Amino acid sequence: MDGKTFMLDTIIKNGTIVDGTGRLRYKADIGIQDGHIRIIGKIQDASAKHLIDASTLIIAPGFIDMHSHSDMSLFDDPGGESKAFQGVTTEVTGNCSYSAFPIAKDRKGDLGMGSMDWPVEWEWNDLDGWANALESKGISINIAPQLGQAALQVAVGAVEERPVTKDEMKEMQKLAEESIEQGAFALSTGLSLSPSGYMQTAEVSELMKVLSKYEGVFYVTHSRFGAGKHVSAIEEAVEIGKTASVPVHYSHLAIIARPDLGGWRQPEGLRGHGPEMLEVFENAKDNGMDITYDTYPFTAAGAGVDQLVPIWAQAGGTETYMQRLKTQTTRDAIRKEVAAGTGGVPPCFDTWVISDVESAKNQSLVGQSIAEIAKQRDVDPAEATLQLEEEERGAISAVVHGRAERDVEYFLSHPIGMIGSDGNAVSPSGSQSQKQIHPRFYGTYPRILGRYVRERSLISLETAIRKMTGMPAARLGMNDRGQVLEGFVADLVLFDQKKIIDHSTFDKPHQLSEGVQYLLVNGEHVISNGVHTQSRAGRVLRRSK
Repeated sequence: MDGKTFMLDTIIKNGTIVDGTGRLRYKADIGIQDGHIRIIGKIQDASAKHLIDASTLIIAPGFIDMHSHSDMSLFDDPGGESKAFQGVTTEVTGNCSYSAFPIAKDRKGDLGMGSMDWPVEWEWNDLDGWANALESKGISINIAPQLGQAALQVAVGAVEERPVTKDEMKEMQKLAEESIEQGAFALSTGLSLSPSGYMQTAEVSELMKVLSKYEGVFYVTHSRFGAGKHVSAIEEAVEIGKTASVPVHYSHLAIIARPDLGGWRQPEGLRGHGPEMLEVFENAKDNGMDITYDTYPFTAAGAGVDQLVPIWAQAGGTETYMQRLKTQTTRDAIRKEVAAGTGGVPPCFDTWVISDVESAKNQSLVGQSIAEIAKQRDVDPAEATLQLEEEERGAISAVVHGRAERDVEYFLSHPIGMIGSDGNAVSPSGSQSQKQIHPRFYGTYPRILGRYVRERSLISLETAIRKMTGMPAARLGMNDRGQVLEGFVADLVLFDQKKIIDHSTFDKPHQLSEGVQYLLVNGEHVISNGVHTQSRAGRVLRRSK
């Protein structure tokens, strides 16, 4: 090349490339121009606006978070610091049946989910409108949107515990087609949540059949979970995928306590199902199904306290739910199920630690367990749960402890699995900064690279990077992201493998991870020399037609 005439935007020199394919790392320079990787090799005859010495750094594709809930949080925290400093360049949204579209004209802002309760003016009805609003605001990282089943149900008014009518199904399929035509990558369910869980297997299969018209569009599920029901939940996902003839992606694979293995609280009750669960995946793949899952590296989950409450009690929306709690006979029936854990969630109330409330009067409860709150109020934990739900009108969340480390490791290391945080992109100074959120918001990816790759050697660096990049990109059908290849979009993370680690804890969650020195999103520098540039280089990505 003629150094007198050839100019690049960025040159990265002497880095060690882990390219996202699983292949062994190698040393090379990278030249970036017009948002794309133009050269990989020894660059000698070119100059650039930006020159990065990566001699001590790993160069990898930007991480693609397969399971996020940043649909609305980026309006409030457009810099997305919690994810950017992990190396994330793309957030996959619309998970667990909740998406910010479609919105019926008379139901703006009414999606029935705490994760969407943001101080934003709802000015859209569809994916295009939401995407335009986000891009007008300006965001630092990309979003890959999925469509949520609950959003479809709310849009057509199918929020009661009853069969979906033929007209409602037809309208939901129509709305789903519109979202897919506008670029949605998948359709998600939340079958243990209201209202998604009111639809039975055959109804979900019928809804998902609309996806089969589009190559690569897949079914992603937050399953019907329950202690001791992990295998049957995966089997239902496989059945739906087979009936609808669509690929399947299973969200946040994990194990919760099983009463049939020694009780809710016995340590061994948290173990022993992993191989049996993965066998269902493996058998499905052997029979020709395109099936994958995501997981995250923590022994605690995050959930709304309403997940302790049977979903039949929540049918019809918030006002109807609140009214049921005021009717004593109905309240007694609900409390009985909460105490027994018959809804599928273990009633281990000392493991449910409050992380977020809406009301000022209950702010002091953040960081306390439901068991502690019950003792203070001199009521049983089930009654305390219902009191909290009533006081916060269902908008109260918790961090839930109780998973086994060896299960976490098993799911992280299996070849089918990829990584998803199940967290939002937020910032230490944004509106969420006073909330006791789950550390996964800030630490998922550095935790894997630091704890499970560097310290424990559970998986190789190449394998970990592939689970964070190449595999999610393939699942999403992205043919120009997720790998370090010439011609691909320059979504890149440069990090120090000797230093990368998470610092977020359950007590102090709003702490940025360490080790990411540079983050390029669509070729622009979002993090440079360890500092967020406030660049708004992100955009809403669309499924390839």
